[in-house]
Amino acid sequence: MIRTPAFRFAGYYGAFYLLLGCFLPYFPQWLDGQGLSPEWIGWIVAAGMAGRTLVSPIGARWSDTAIRRRDPILAFAIGCVVVFGLHGASSLPWVLLVLSFLSGALVFGQIPVIDAFAIRSARGGAFSFGPVRAFGSAMFIVANFTAGFLIDRLGTQSILAWLILAAGLLALAAAWLPEGRREEAQAPGKGDIGRLLVMLAGPLGLALLASAMVQAGHGFYYAFSAKAWSEQGFSGTAIGALWASGVVVEIAFLWLSGKGLLGRASPAVLLGVGAIGSVVRWGLTALSPPLWALFILQSLHALTFAATYVGFLRFAADNVPDEHAALAQALNSALSGGLVMAAASAASGYFYAQLGAGGFAIMIIPALCGLVAAVFLYRQQALPGPEKID
Repeated sequence: MIRTPAFRFAGYYGAFYLLLGCFLPYFPQWLDGQGLSPEWIGWIVAAGMAGRTLVSPIGARWSDTAIRRRDPILAFAIGCVVVFGLHGASSLPWVLLVLSFLSGALVFGQIPVIDAFAIRSARGGAFSFGPVRAFGSAMFIVANFTAGFLIDRLGTQSILAWLILAAGLLALAAAWLPEGRREEAQAPGKGDIGRLLVMLAGPLGLALLASAMVQAGHGFYYAFSAKAWSEQGFSGTAIGALWASGVVVEIAFLWLSGKGLLGRASPAVLLGVGAIGSVVRWGLTALSPPLWALFILQSLHALTFAATYVGFLRFAADNVPDEHAALAQALNSALSGGLVMAAASAASGYFYAQLGAGGFAIMIIPALCGLVAAVFLYRQQALPGPEKID
C-alpha cells in the first residue's frame, strides 16, 4: 500500500512543503540576518519570483512532452540541493540576488508540474487529490513551528540549514514518484498552441489574471510578515503559529473542496471569493492588530490562497486539454507567483521602509483587480457557447 501512487505523491508533497514552510516565511528573515536593508530584501525576494516566471513554463513544457513526467521534477529537486548549498558562500547582495533567482526558479518551478502530474494521475478514481495535497499543507505547518522554534533558539542561520536538509529530502521524494511514463514523447502541435493562444484572449486569460492578482496580494505577507510581526514584539514561535493557523484552514478547505457547496462552486466564484477575502485580510492586517486578532485574520488564508488555488485548478481541469495541462498551470505560476508577485515583492520593500506593517494595505490594489477579472470571467462563462479547447 505504501508504494501506491497516492502515498508517493503525498510523500513528495510532504517533502516539498517541509521546504516551502521554512522558505516562504523565513527566507527574508535569513536575509535580514545577513545585514541587508529592506530595499535589498524586497529586490532579492522579487528575483526569486522572477526566476519562477521565466523557468516554470520551460519545466512545464518539458513535462508536457517528456516520456517520463517525473524527470523535470527530479531535476529541479536536485538543483535545489545545490543552490541552497551555495547560499552560505557569500553575503554580497548581488550574489544573493542571483542565487535567489535560481532558488525561486527551482523551487516554484516544480509546483505546476507536480500539480498537473498529480491531477492527471488521480483521474478515474485512482486517488483523491485533495487529501494528498492537504498532507503537503500539514507538513507546511510542521515546518512553520519547527523552524520558528529553531530560530528562537539558534538564530537565523538555522534557516539555511533547514532549507539544505529539506531540499535533500525533496530530491529523495521526487525520485520515489511514479515515472508517469508515456508511450512516446509528444511534440507540441502548432494548431494546439494556436488554440491555446486564442483561449488566452478569452476565459483563460481572465482566469489567469484573477488568480495572479489575488495571489500577488500575498507579496507583502511573504516578504515582510515575519519581520513586521517580529518588530511588533512577537516571538519566532508565535510567528510560526500565525503562519500555521492560516495553513490549517487551507488544509480544511482543500479537504472539503470536492464536497457539497464547495464542490459545486464555479471557478469564477472561487476566484471572486478569494479576492474579497484578500481585501478584508490585508486591509485589517495593516492596522497592526493584537495577536488574537491576527489569528482570526489568518483564517482568511482559506479564501485568499486556497479558494484562489482551487478555482484556477478547477478552471484548467474543465477547460484546458491534457497536452497543455502543465503549461496552463505554469502560466498561472509564472504570473501569480512570478511576474506579478515579483512586482509586488519589490514594491513591498519600499512600502515597508516607509510604512512598516501599514504596507499590507497596498495589497488591496491587486486584490481589487483580481475581483474585477473574476466578475468578467463569471459573466463570460455564464454566456452560452463553447469554452473548452477540444
